Amino acid sequence: MELNFIEHIGIAVKDLDSAIHYYENVLGLKCYKIEEVKDQMVKTAFFRIGETKLELLETTDPEGPIGKFIDKRGEGIHHIAFAVNKLKDQLKDASQKGVELIDKHPRKGAEGLDIAFLHPKSTHGVLTELCENVD
Repeated sequence: MELNFIEHIGIAVKDLDSAIHYYENVLGLKCYKIEEVKDQMVKTAFFRIGETKLELLETTDPEGPIGKFIDKRGEGIHHIAFAVNKLKDQLKDASQKGVELIDKHPRKGAEGLDIAFLHPKSTHGVLTELCENVD
């Protein structure tokens, strides 16, 4: 597998507005985009730090993945995402190396990226997202 850089770190939050306020007014970052990803039942807010982004995730449905995560574990780091080229090839490589895939095929994620997740059972407990910018 070939990783380019850390694309973003996903952080599950209960209240997006409150979390944005903290990141802007305490940490001094600037939220540059808020977006809803309906099929993932999540509303996101993005901040940039160098090449890396922070993605705050608020559930839009308690039964969605972020709602379940917060219910089980509380707020906090949800996943780490890596930028890759040729996402389909990276998934094939990971699968051949015994990694359990949540997404066998890329799907659309926030900011128009093609994304796929690797199961934390195969990644030492870290939900891992692979992202490809196809523009």
